[in-house]
Amino acid sequence: MSTVPTSSIQKNTHAHPADASDNVGIVTPKSMTFDTPLALASGDVLENYDLTYETYGTLNANKSNAILICHALSGSHHAAGYHSYNDKKPGWWDNYIGPGKPIDTRRFFVICPNNIGGCDGSTGPASINPKTGKYWGQTFPHMRVRDWVHTQARLADTLGVTTWAAVIGASLGGMQAMRWALEYPDRLRHCVVIASAMNLTAQNIAFNETARQAIQADPDFHEGDYLNQQTLPKKGLSVARMVGHITYLSDDGMGEKFGRELRSGSFTQGENELVEFQIESYLRYQGKKFSQTFDANTYILMTRALDYFDLAREYNGSPAEAFKHAQCQFLVLSFTSDWRFSPERSHEIVSSLIRADKDVTYAQIDSAFGHDAFLVANQERYRALFNTYMQNIEIAP
Repeated sequence: MSTVPTSSIQKNTHAHPADASDNVGIVTPKSMTFDTPLALASGDVLENYDLTYETYGTLNANKSNAILICHALSGSHHAAGYHSYNDKKPGWWDNYIGPGKPIDTRRFFVICPNNIGGCDGSTGPASINPKTGKYWGQTFPHMRVRDWVHTQARLADTLGVTTWAAVIGASLGGMQAMRWALEYPDRLRHCVVIASAMNLTAQNIAFNETARQAIQADPDFHEGDYLNQQTLPKKGLSVARMVGHITYLSDDGMGEKFGRELRSGSFTQGENELVEFQIESYLRYQGKKFSQTFDANTYILMTRALDYFDLAREYNGSPAEAFKHAQCQFLVLSFTSDWRFSPERSHEIVSSLIRADKDVTYAQIDSAFGHDAFLVANQERYRALFNTYMQNIEIAP
């Protein structure tokens, strides 16, 4: 296997958030090629693959301070910092990764990979299939959460990390963190699960299928072969993102931010101009932006991985029996307004851990931000709880 080294840090004399004392600064993604075949849970074999990842902080001498960040559905390896001084936004979890933040890069060495099947550098449907010379498209193998965990373990092996100080994830990332606790129980000391569940409800599966149908109904989808046909199903992917985005927000949060405010038009009698609500404009903007940066086949692959996940399937359907295999300590966090992964689903995780006689800390946090609350800054209780737990993680000198 080979690695691509990090390039030198760019410098800029102008003030920029990347230069703030609590930011990890300008970061450069790294890539690693794995030539050893990977046997997948589906029965397929991926002969080789590339894994893109970012790191923040410094690995200590005995390699005891490493943290693994597992990303959610539309996330990527770019969790913190900026790729250049031209970037307008930092990584997706920049609010919580950096000097003095809960995942403090003065203490921890943080690794965040882009899962295979993704579209941000790691091998996925938008990559070229070496056997055909064409884009993989929908012929790319189905992924399971455990497949990502195995690739992350391989990455850790290559970097010399035998045990994670913590594996952390929210939503789909939380599912990966829990799977880590079962697949490699002796390789993590803490498992942090935020706004997640041990499996999806029927309603969640229905939302995912609705999104997939929107993509597949786009005439430019071409049964997933759109890249080889030199097209993109932008309209379908945009609608899929709109459906998903609605479920990530709360009713109160949308009401507070948008209400029934108009962007254009009028309810005045006799006006011919159609009324456009602010929320409509916002959703269309989010959908359009997403459709220009994300791969439709990856979206289908990721939502199916969510649907297929069931932590206790091979443990006689008993989560407590499954968690008996874990050896780490757990932190489980949920948010009151999250109806996509409701607090009740976190309660199920906690109850199962207690029945399995595991060390677990749990908090339900008041928030108006819905499922997206785990990303949002300026939530004092969330930040304080997260920070306190992380600071109490012991690191061998």
